[in-house]
Amino acid sequence: MYRFLTLLIITFSINTSSRSYIDYESPYHPVVGKSGMVVSQNYLSSDIGIEILNIGGNAVDAAVAVGFSLAITLPRAGNLGGGGFMLVYIKEKNEIFYIDYRSKSPLNSNLENIFNIKDDSGKNYETVPKNFDSKKYDLVDTGYKASAVPGTVAGLLEAHSRFGKLKLKDILEPVIKQAKQGIVVSYDLSKAIESTPRLANDPESKKIYFDNDTPIQQYSLLKLPDLANTLTLISKHGRDGFYKGETAKKIVEAMQKNNGLMSLNDFSDYKAYIKKPISTEYRGNKVYTAGPPSGGGITLLTALNILSYFDLAKYKSNSVMTYHLFSEALRRGHNNRSSEVGDPLYYDVPTSELLSEKRTKELVKSISLKRSTKTSVIKPINILNESRDTTHYSIIDSYGNAVSNTYTLGASFGSGVTIPGTGVLMNNQMNNLMYRSGDVEKEGRGVSPGNRFKPGKRPMSTMAPVMIFNKKDELTLITGSPGGSYIPGAILRVITGVIDFNLNIGDATMLPRVHKDWPYEGIDYEKTLSSDIVKSLNKLGHKTSLNKTMGSTQSVHIVDGIKYGYSDLRRPNASVAVQLD
Repeated sequence: MYRFLTLLIITFSINTSSRSYIDYESPYHPVVGKSGMVVSQNYLSSDIGIEILNIGGNAVDAAVAVGFSLAITLPRAGNLGGGGFMLVYIKEKNEIFYIDYRSKSPLNSNLENIFNIKDDSGKNYETVPKNFDSKKYDLVDTGYKASAVPGTVAGLLEAHSRFGKLKLKDILEPVIKQAKQGIVVSYDLSKAIESTPRLANDPESKKIYFDNDTPIQQYSLLKLPDLANTLTLISKHGRDGFYKGETAKKIVEAMQKNNGLMSLNDFSDYKAYIKKPISTEYRGNKVYTAGPPSGGGITLLTALNILSYFDLAKYKSNSVMTYHLFSEALRRGHNNRSSEVGDPLYYDVPTSELLSEKRTKELVKSISLKRSTKTSVIKPINILNESRDTTHYSIIDSYGNAVSNTYTLGASFGSGVTIPGTGVLMNNQMNNLMYRSGDVEKEGRGVSPGNRFKPGKRPMSTMAPVMIFNKKDELTLITGSPGGSYIPGAILRVITGVIDFNLNIGDATMLPRVHKDWPYEGIDYEKTLSSDIVKSLNKLGHKTSLNKTMGSTQSVHIVDGIKYGYSDLRRPNASVAVQLD
């Protein structure tokens, strides 16, 4: 229903006041609305968000519903068993809040019970020894030991308790109905299950997502009665419906039976933290995003700080120089996050220094317009292979309240483990902590003290929900993306497309993207990038490499009070849903 109505609104807007923003010279037309808008990676969940707005909910209420719904419609990334970062803007207060609900390592975890190692003195290792069998890292990638304590439920409910309008039961009612009645399996979901062997290795996951030994097929009906029951308990008991009582006991019992590390105390003690977001100014606009343990936020703001010293507007949006500067800015941003970012409860992250004018000028000075920077010029770091299977959604209501939320299970379908009797897929975020020691400059991010494993610690992440306010202090852009280490670059491309090149949000979203991390000399690019630009980047020393699509931004751009939403075409089934006036 909502997508049909959306088309009517688009037609109206094109024929009236939006000629300057949308025209037929572009193939990428945003969805237009004047009231509430929900942009997520699944159309069914976007529609539920609008349903909540239509019964009187605000943006936070809708965000809670969408967050729980995506566990049904996008189970490879949407979740109850993971964690993430959220920005909430409350128009009446003119204030932005950052909610950190990143998953954390179990309190009784140590290297002995994770990897079954112990030193000769009988004491636990603080880091793995030099002769450590790297194959044992699989223990923090798949299965029960791979899961950190989930924060999603705590984060969504913290947002609701602080900023929501509706009763929780009213928000969760359509989500519970969705889980009970089931969803029609899309081609994308069927193929995702087929390409995730870890699901077949877990009896409970196999029972849900397979028909005997065959992944459930497109057009099948996927019902999730156990997840519906879990959601019902949350609806009735709030936080205690997940972190205490029946659900918590089932999760811990399953952990204990399968050598997992979580205890009931891990659940009862878990907290979502409300903090101030970090920010910077870019071309007179204020850009807000998640601070540590997000490293993606620092990467993005570092890159924007650097680019502010260059007049991008004099270059075309698809020019060699634009991509060269993006690459140089991104690699320095990744260097900042990789050297110093970790859980601020365990490590003193020098955020102000990393984003300072002094640091920025030093980084700008090291950039050449004629040549890619050699690795030796900047402190080298190694790359953690972060999963791309995260998801993001952006929401605004008719009152101007807004949410930008990014959350993850880690890998596609997380650890592959579904807790029996709950329908809850668990994350594999223990693999985002670092377990080695040594010289950071020689051995890379794997030994960086900021993200080194400790019990109770939240892993560093590149998730970076974003809100931007213009020179009049008006909310103008809500965006974010999945994509692991590709997240900052995907968001950077959208921001610069809108601000520097004056593109509509559709055109800005569909610009070709590049990624440059550290210590690689190479640059990853999407196949939509011109072959001539690729050749020129190689001449500059970038050593180009064709990659898959990067990220999937879900954005709302507000111009003169009109909302323009766009769902990235890089991933299927994403959708913009609008609320009727």
